[in-house]
Amino acid sequence: MAASSLLAPALSSSAKATLETSPKALVDEVWQIINREFISYDFNQEEWLATRTELLKQDYTSQEEAYSAIRKALKDLGDPYTRFLNPQEFEELSNQTTGELSGIGLRLEVNSQTQVLTVVEPLDNSPASEAGLQTGDKILKIDSKPTTLMTVEQASELIRGEEGTEVTLEVSRGIETPFEVTLKRAQVEVPVLHSSLKQEGQMRIGYLRLDEFSSHAAEQMKKAVEKLEADKVEGFVLDLRGNPGGLLFASVDIARMWIENGPIVRTVDRKGGDREFSANRTSITNLPLVVLVDGYSASASEILAGALKDNKRATIVGTRTFGKGLVQSVHPLSDGSGLAVTISRYYPPSGIDINKKGILPDIQLDSREEIPTALKGTGRDEQYARAVSVLSNIRLGQNRAATSGGLATTQQQ
Repeated sequence: MAASSLLAPALSSSAKATLETSPKALVDEVWQIINREFISYDFNQEEWLATRTELLKQDYTSQEEAYSAIRKALKDLGDPYTRFLNPQEFEELSNQTTGELSGIGLRLEVNSQTQVLTVVEPLDNSPASEAGLQTGDKILKIDSKPTTLMTVEQASELIRGEEGTEVTLEVSRGIETPFEVTLKRAQVEVPVLHSSLKQEGQMRIGYLRLDEFSSHAAEQMKKAVEKLEADKVEGFVLDLRGNPGGLLFASVDIARMWIENGPIVRTVDRKGGDREFSANRTSITNLPLVVLVDGYSASASEILAGALKDNKRATIVGTRTFGKGLVQSVHPLSDGSGLAVTISRYYPPSGIDINKKGILPDIQLDSREEIPTALKGTGRDEQYARAVSVLSNIRLGQNRAATSGGLATTQQQ
């Protein structure tokens, strides 16, 4: 903080008072965070100091004017990941990273045949599941508002709200008379991991699709892997396709579930300070693993894939990853908005800078068509089929090695 104050021009007491009670306070709050933490090869602090002078010269009649000025100043930094979030955007990002939201815990869709708002599933341990809502239930009204012609987004907006408040749904189930149910909103954990047991020929495979690295991702991964191990799977496919990333610590925790020893990732801030994360002998399985990636696998996905590849713990299948080798910190601001700022670079165990380059899979296989989520991990998914082939070959090699070892023992006897 001392360095920041030395770089900032002095303000009179009256100017400080004005600043603290105007949108300028928010503008300067953002400026100070960038000045203190932002990392970029071409960041010029003298130019940034001049930017502060220009920003504080302006008169802002509303928060929106301040937001606009902030966005323009951040755009000039040339970093797409350093961005301002208005209060609604900041709340959405917070829900995403925490893996929780305030609502009743329903996955909804507009049924393609009936065009009726329909329950896909109630989430576990949610007000919806506790109230007995079921897959296939039709939502006719939300707080007396008909859902006809509503999009899923519009319906979700009505259903979500502050924890402890209530929402009333009119529900139709089969041939029963429609009924009303009133639910109290609560913090609901959103599942980001989807797991299943696949019988592929003679082989039992654990399929894990991770949507993002939320604060609950590691705990959901641990439960899924342990359950599939108990189900006697012989290998795993971890699907990171389309996963944009999330929390760095979640990726490290998940890497440690698969890697017993070895480096995972190294981060370096603008002062040259680095931090290394390594496996800590807490892996929960040593079964063969194949990881699926694509051009949308980014950030924390690349940290995990890079660690697994460089430690030769997994075979990576798919296409080159996105190439985001930067780490952001998210700051809440005084008016409920937020700021995501790039604070460090990260490097996989190989030490290669993957930013704008990505990670090259061990087996490069481009899907001939985009795979809908519903078809991922099925026979119509070419990349998954290749993953199954890799696991089958690993098992075949293990069986041959075991048989060869057995024969050698017999000969010695």
